[in-house]
Amino acid sequence: MFSQPTLFLFILLALGYIAKNQAIMVAVYILLGVKLFNVEDKILPYFEAKGLTWGIIIITIAVFAPIASGDIGFKDLLDSVKSYYAWICLAAGMFVAYVARGGLDLLANDPHLTAALIIGTILGIVIFNGIAVGPLIGAGIAVILMKMVDFVLHLFA
Repeated sequence: MFSQPTLFLFILLALGYIAKNQAIMVAVYILLGVKLFNVEDKILPYFEAKGLTWGIIIITIAVFAPIASGDIGFKDLLDSVKSYYAWICLAAGMFVAYVARGGLDLLANDPHLTAALIIGTILGIVIFNGIAVGPLIGAGIAVILMKMVDFVLHLFA
């Protein structure tokens, strides 16, 4: 019989398949492989401790790759600041970086909330054809909303 974690992973695999989300399926395949080869005690704690950092590094490399290849240069940067769209993008980038900052602590320190956030992310992927880059920013948004709810509740307490 399957253990609860393995069954959960197979459910995630099925959801990834239904959503046609390759990222979820590859992640689950890797985790099932870790379990299959019985190295979870060695590898999973490392994934938990360093996985977010790896992901952030990989995403940052992908964003910086056009700069490294020369596809985006200083001329493009200077041309872009002439557009109000660029200023909107600049503000949005600053905002999500600020929001995501609060998300790191939530993901690291509150496993029960992290589980709800992950399920929400998976549902967003499956139902809305979303992309799985949302957990960190989602956690940051959750932190902001939790602080707002706590503030309102404190007013009525």
